[in-house]
Amino acid sequence: MGGFNAHGLRGSLLEDMLNRTNESYRRKGLALIQKVPTPITPVSMNDNKQITLAYFEQKSTVDYIGAVQGIPVCFDAKESATDTVPLQNIHEHQIDFMNDFERQGGIAFILLMYTNRDELYYVPLSDINRFWNRMKEGGRKSFTYDEVDHSFSVARKGEYLVHYLEALQRDLDRR
Repeated sequence: MGGFNAHGLRGSLLEDMLNRTNESYRRKGLALIQKVPTPITPVSMNDNKQITLAYFEQKSTVDYIGAVQGIPVCFDAKESATDTVPLQNIHEHQIDFMNDFERQGGIAFILLMYTNRDELYYVPLSDINRFWNRMKEGGRKSFTYDEVDHSFSVARKGEYLVHYLEALQRDLDRR
């Protein structure tokens, strides 16, 4: 098997950090956020009853969904090893779901880790929509590190490996 960046392990570090943070948030009564499982249908299994081949039943929506102090939230976790994030890494059905979610009074965003910089950012849906619409109008098919609003930097704070609640509060304050 390949190294840390092997295709099958993409996102696993950020996902693990988020799962630990979300568990800490739950224990402290700050938020209840759950990882959304990706529905699969097994095709074949080995002798140990491990799935060796499967297909996705449907398109997934977002990685995480829940509530923070009574506010519905949903978000996706993305990683980039470079300063450019291809918009093909964000699927149209995810954009549609997040926009529908916000129309219902929730807050949607992306948590983006630049692994090359060891930096993490909360990217509000309004920014994702701006990048997405630019692409749809014939503009660039990606967004860059410099285009991300750095005031939404996400820090590691104590047991919170990805303490995104502060950035969420900044997003709520500006709405």
